[in-house]
Amino acid sequence: MTTMENHITQISREDLEELREAFHKIDIDNSGYVSDFELQELFRQASFSLPGYKVREIIETFVAGDTNKDEKISFEEFVSIYQELKSKEFSETFRKTITRRDGIRSFGGTSGNSSEGTQHSYSDEEKVAFVNWINKGLAKDPDCQHLLPMNPNDEGLFSSVRDGILLCKMINQSQPDTIDERVINKKKLTTFKMTENLVLALNSASAIGCTVVSIDAHDLMAGKPHLVLGLLWQIIKVGLFADIEISRNEGLMNLLSDGEQLERLLSLSPEEMLLRWVNHHLQSAGTKTIRNFSEDIKVVYITHTHTHTHTHTQLLECLIVICVALPQDSRAYFHLLEQIALQEESSIEIDMAGLKERNLDRRAELMLQQAARMECRQFVTAHDVTSGNSKLNLAFVANLFNMHPSLQRAQTNGMEMAHIEGETREEKTFRNWMNSLGVSPYVNHLYSDLSDGLVILQLLEKVNVHVNWKKVNNHPYPVLGANMKKLENCNYAVELGRDVAHFSLVGIGGENLSEGSPMHTLALVWQLMRRYTVLVLSNLGVGEKVGDQIILNWVNTTLSQKQKNSQISSFKDHLISTSLPVIDLIDVIAPGTVKWDMVKKGEKGGLREADKLSNAKYAISLARKIGTRVYALPDDLVEVNPKMVLTLFACLMGHGLKKVIH
Repeated sequence: MTTMENHITQISREDLEELREAFHKIDIDNSGYVSDFELQELFRQASFSLPGYKVREIIETFVAGDTNKDEKISFEEFVSIYQELKSKEFSETFRKTITRRDGIRSFGGTSGNSSEGTQHSYSDEEKVAFVNWINKGLAKDPDCQHLLPMNPNDEGLFSSVRDGILLCKMINQSQPDTIDERVINKKKLTTFKMTENLVLALNSASAIGCTVVSIDAHDLMAGKPHLVLGLLWQIIKVGLFADIEISRNEGLMNLLSDGEQLERLLSLSPEEMLLRWVNHHLQSAGTKTIRNFSEDIKVVYITHTHTHTHTHTQLLECLIVICVALPQDSRAYFHLLEQIALQEESSIEIDMAGLKERNLDRRAELMLQQAARMECRQFVTAHDVTSGNSKLNLAFVANLFNMHPSLQRAQTNGMEMAHIEGETREEKTFRNWMNSLGVSPYVNHLYSDLSDGLVILQLLEKVNVHVNWKKVNNHPYPVLGANMKKLENCNYAVELGRDVAHFSLVGIGGENLSEGSPMHTLALVWQLMRRYTVLVLSNLGVGEKVGDQIILNWVNTTLSQKQKNSQISSFKDHLISTSLPVIDLIDVIAPGTVKWDMVKKGEKGGLREADKLSNAKYAISLARKIGTRVYALPDDLVEVNPKMVLTLFACLMGHGLKKVIH
């Protein structure tokens, strides 16, 4: 008996019939063979879904051993492959979970707040994409060698975040220098030290604009799949979107439509900007544009069904509608890659022969092979393209833009446009703070995204101001009167801020917010952030109205009780530029946290600027590591920005008082 026969006899008769039925569904011409590019769909029909990564490995192995080189797979060969996979260790992972639908895995009881039996799900395709991205990005990091490379096909990703190191590294990859690596625990990792790393990662993720209000260190320690993937996607997206703004790439001004004002382009979200970028290149290619990264990318399959309720006219009308809506699928990406190569005068010539491929999954695979030649085959498989996975297609395009923007510096009417300034540090801090609280919609541009009042009203609720949402105009606004609806929201926000929250809003009206006035918007936002920061102090019994002097007195009293000499006279005190008062305070409220050999003390002449910045980075990361949700940045300490300094000390005060109470 041959090896093949041994494989077949090891499968039950019932399983064998199911495999045969799946095979016949793919072998529609009854040839007795399926093509290699149909293998992924064949496994899916056999209820044994595999990510594209694994299928490509199987195909490469099969082709290498295929004596007749016909790239076709018989039923017997398929059974042999299936049996080998079932016998491998990774197949156990698939049986531990329930596949609810293609690529979606469900599991029970993974949320501490959920009742027994609650189901959560996660995307297997996203897991594979994120693992591959992490493997590539951190491949050379010496601190991650105990974790990498991860296998995309098992559940190792979820346990890999347990010690917090990988998450901290990913945050720094997306936003460099967010975490001072001197603060990360890397050796002799006890449960306590791993928890510290996870707390540091969560608070740092919050500082770069990730929403982490429903995640804690215990969730990550347990490797809860939906929470791990959700957090990783936010972190990855921050990095992918970082350079998709005009101040970082003024070539994006080429995307201005005829007669369009620059302000409109500046207000676009990164997703909208990427869509314009793709369509800019598609128009250059003379092909039709796309409207999104889901429906216009995925394949529409037309299935003919017999029914007595449709007339011939109705069927014809239905087919016409389908044909008109038929998306670009991978053809859009073929043209995009070709235009990039042409505009960059690249030595790589994109092979467009794949456009003639009739099998849509195979066409997508051929497109990705061209993307790989440009080192941009990231995030998507052929199936992700043809199924229209919007998240992964967006990531694929964002990475492609970052690698090959292919945009020349824009000129208008023969004159170069003025340089566009990026957002200030203060604006970015406020924006990240809002987004970390989970406001909707996500704030990409501080002034334009707050101009309808909706985000401000959400923030008012988060600082315990009651909002009557029946009085609020929600999206979508009518075309006529939209500005008036937005103004009404802004007027209501100012009214609540002034009369209920008792903010100082002299000279600020709803029209200032709806017009996106920087000065007036920042004045209100700062008071919202300050109230949010000190609210915890009120809840701890410090007083309903916590003034600056109360916080200042607590800082100095706490320092003096432990014989610390770094007293400060105000939140503008020049001593704060050394960060020594902050580090001393952390040493008092969390003894043993500070490694003093990392701290620059300076001589009588004071600290150099580089040493001040080093201390500031260390202090901010230490504050986050001990559990404070700090949004201040190292530069805020070095430059002694009194607003951000206040929030930092208020957070440390809240943490210190909680420890005393508990």
